[in-house]
Amino acid sequence: MPVHILTPLAIEQQLATAEKLCLERGKRLTAIRKHVLEILLRAQRSLKAYELLDMIRGTLPGATPPTVYRALDFLTEEGLIHRLDAVNAWTACVDAGGHPHDLLVVCTQCGTVAELSAPALSHKLANYVADAGFSMGNHEIELRAICSTCQDHENPEKGSKK
Repeated sequence: MPVHILTPLAIEQQLATAEKLCLERGKRLTAIRKHVLEILLRAQRSLKAYELLDMIRGTLPGATPPTVYRALDFLTEEGLIHRLDAVNAWTACVDAGGHPHDLLVVCTQCGTVAELSAPALSHKLANYVADAGFSMGNHEIELRAICSTCQDHENPEKGSKK
């Protein structure tokens, strides 16, 4: 399954879905939270907290790191974004109001993320982890990889032989 490419209309729909989900849950999608989510949706890749802060300061010059981290915490708790340990960054959840996913594939070069659903694989991994005496701490499994675009940039001949 390829990475979702969001059109401007799709981004607006994602923001509307986020508003709706927060309302249904009795939560508030404040202006700063919505702004952080919008930046992540428009970036269509993962961003580090200080990258976000720099972008936010373009419209809110007084923004501080705690402001961004509080917004990121809220958005993560509400399932609107993902915290990516592999690259120490965050990315928008492009199907927050839709189908559940349990596998995130993260390009360690450009930060692109694919959200996949592989319940059989996740169940099998959870069993392996349990057999080793551990329990899974998160419902999402994160894999580090190199996306096809970055592969093509590393090896231009590969792309031209198709």
